[in-house]
Amino acid sequence: MFKKILIANRGEIAMRVIRTCKEMGIKTVAVYSTADKDSLPVRFADEAVCIGPPISSKSYLSIPNIIAAAEITNADAIHPGYGFLSENEKFSRVCQEHGIKFIGALPEQIAAMGDKATAKATMIAAGVPCIPGSVGLLKDVEDAKVNALKIKYPVILKATAGGGGKGMRIVWKEDDLQEAWDSARQEAAAAFGNDGVYMEKFIEEPRHIEIQIAGDQYGSACHLSERDCSIQRRHQKLVEETPSPFMTSELRDKMGEAAIKAAKAVRYEGVGTVEFLVDKNRDFYFMEMNTRIQVEHTITEEVINFDLVKEQIKLAAGEKISGKNYIPILHAIQCRINAEDPYNDFRPSPGKITDYHSPGGHGVRIDTHVYAGYTIPPNYDSMISKLIVVAQTREEAILKMRRALDEYIIQGVKTTIPFHQKLMQDPKFIEGDFTTKFMETFNI
Repeated sequence: MFKKILIANRGEIAMRVIRTCKEMGIKTVAVYSTADKDSLPVRFADEAVCIGPPISSKSYLSIPNIIAAAEITNADAIHPGYGFLSENEKFSRVCQEHGIKFIGALPEQIAAMGDKATAKATMIAAGVPCIPGSVGLLKDVEDAKVNALKIKYPVILKATAGGGGKGMRIVWKEDDLQEAWDSARQEAAAAFGNDGVYMEKFIEEPRHIEIQIAGDQYGSACHLSERDCSIQRRHQKLVEETPSPFMTSELRDKMGEAAIKAAKAVRYEGVGTVEFLVDKNRDFYFMEMNTRIQVEHTITEEVINFDLVKEQIKLAAGEKISGKNYIPILHAIQCRINAEDPYNDFRPSPGKITDYHSPGGHGVRIDTHVYAGYTIPPNYDSMISKLIVVAQTREEAILKMRRALDEYIIQGVKTTIPFHQKLMQDPKFIEGDFTTKFMETFNI
């Protein structure tokens, strides 16, 4: 087992990893930018190293700075959290070259799953259901037209190196294809330095349901049930829950089996997630595989009483899978609390938190890095905490979440708490009647 782990991240996920490491008797190193010098990870880690100024490219995305911090502190492993360098093939490889264990996927696994066109080809070969689409990247707009006629409109153009909805365009008819092609490639090039685009059938009325998986170094893999992530805005998740209110036992078995096939196809090592779109007929299609811990891993932990970060660390250390295929018997919901103004198009609201009181009680969990007096910097993602509740049934979980949101006090900045309060009262949400398009008609 590792003696010292450096956490190459910030905020609540850095605190989350520190807590598990302490419970395992492993020393921790926090790295931080000058904007995060007063953060809780810096305070609670055994050691802390400043790795640069607030701009991410010179701190949390600087591989040389992070490797240097690991070497001067004698860390024998690096946990990347999510975001930043967590799915960076080069970073995983550099860690290997320096004799530091990257607690995540191997470089070749990241490469296989990180490029969406390659990932899709891999999944088709493994027998995992995929959305009908182009074979590989599109050569030009004429190639796009030919593929669109085969697939049938509506279609969607996607950046192969994409994420967060960037480089993505829905096309309803051929007359709109040229403009969509040009803008998707321009946006992809600007965001990712790669203007490669592929095409898929656009699935109408979809659910976004993902399967949590784990794989060890010996070729074994298991799934830990599903999470419904359909409540999202501009392809950014807002609320997640497990089990999905749309799920059936038969569908769970099929999706779980497909997720395990996906993991075994790349001999996946570590904890990851296979994401699917599920249509109104409960047909499901592979979307992508995330080769890291997810923001929403918390709700899976709550319904199966299983520490996923601990499993990540154990798998990285060469231990065999300790999990199994799970069926959740409880219900958990997570609300992402962001420093954003929901009454002003969710505009970011950085600044100083003047008053802070977190909810408590049975079945309530808060993952956060903030406190009264903490200043939220404008340089990073706006998420400041995750509020998780677990109960016997979905109805009870919604009632518990309402109560917890009412108790949650954050003053000094705008937050998404009012949005979540209204959502938990919405009849369609309560009925479980929603798709990824829910936010297009939801008015706060």
